[in-house]
Amino acid sequence: MDFQPDPQMLQFRNEVRTWIRENLPEHIRRRAWRDYHVDREGIREWMKILHAKGWSAPHWPKEYGGPGWTPIQNFIFHEELRAAGAPVLDRGGLELVGPVIYTYGNEEQKARFLPPILSGDIWWGQGFSEPGAGSDLVSLKTRADYDPATDEYVVNGTKIWTSDAQHADMMFTLVRTDQDAKPQRGISFLMIDLKAPGVERRPIYTIDEGLTVNQFFFDDVRVPANNLIGEAGRGWSYAKFLLTNERTMSAEVPHSERDLIQLERIARTVTKNGRAVIEDPLFQAKLSRLSIDLTALKWAVMRVLYAAHGDTRLDSVASVLKLRGAELRQRTAELAAEALGDHGLAVVHDPDNHDHVKNDGLAPDIIEDGYGITHKCMYRRTTTIYGGSNEIQRNIIAKAILGL
Repeated sequence: MDFQPDPQMLQFRNEVRTWIRENLPEHIRRRAWRDYHVDREGIREWMKILHAKGWSAPHWPKEYGGPGWTPIQNFIFHEELRAAGAPVLDRGGLELVGPVIYTYGNEEQKARFLPPILSGDIWWGQGFSEPGAGSDLVSLKTRADYDPATDEYVVNGTKIWTSDAQHADMMFTLVRTDQDAKPQRGISFLMIDLKAPGVERRPIYTIDEGLTVNQFFFDDVRVPANNLIGEAGRGWSYAKFLLTNERTMSAEVPHSERDLIQLERIARTVTKNGRAVIEDPLFQAKLSRLSIDLTALKWAVMRVLYAAHGDTRLDSVASVLKLRGAELRQRTAELAAEALGDHGLAVVHDPDNHDHVKNDGLAPDIIEDGYGITHKCMYRRTTTIYGGSNEIQRNIIAKAILGL
């Protein structure tokens, strides 16, 4: 593998970096840098800016509104976004359901759903997990019964842990349309309007006192049959396609690189026993090991991105990247909390109160880079669960790679 940077990619990186610096609004950057939970209006504003440039979906093909970049260009773009403090966009629409729609949807569905995803006018939730079917999605119980009289599906059941879906307009779901078929064959991929009668959403406040996950209940919710993606009973295949994309991106290297920069700044600012934390030999060893592991993961991701698109042999490799990336996200946040020391003892609420929790006014004196760290450290416990738990990823690796 050639580790020397491509001059064309360096030029591309500089172009992207300059444009982001000149166009990212400061109020959006400040909030995103602190890693507070999603602010729908701020992200929608940023998506409009990106969409006007043609960059809101950097990994989409040109024919569907993307810039037609290579996977490496897409990776560089996300590195520069996170380094600049740009917020994470609607991943449910752009990175998960969007590719499923343009790959398996019909022309009417592409025309109906893809443009508002690109512009940020529709926000998406992911309806996969259920109380009894988390990583084991084959066990899902939510059912969709076809009513030929109205050409609709009638949906009953519940979905849980739907990230950022307190803002969602639509949900892409896995539902059971055939109760008698083998588990995988009875699952279909259905889009549900969350404003439809019979939909109830309940927020779930997590340990960091913020709102990012939700539970949804469906009681005789009627969904037009033309909201079914592809063929009935093929939803498991479409879900595997989506999950492979999710697990590759769940390595989240650009996010961890940004967190590492912030961690180093904290360690240089906070003092312990009269010297900067970064001067402590034990802390330096932890920081060095984290930096080395992150560099190794980055080059592993780059190797996958350089590989041929659609190579199914890479599906199991995506599990390796997801597993390792999740662990590093946790380690980075935990080390940042360690570096903060007493500054990180209290949860400092979002100063703009976008999380809809009461700011009690008891926030301690804290350095600028310290805001959001305690939130992040708590919330990062989820990284080894979402997108398929690390235990599930180890099973995939053992079976597909090691042949066990």
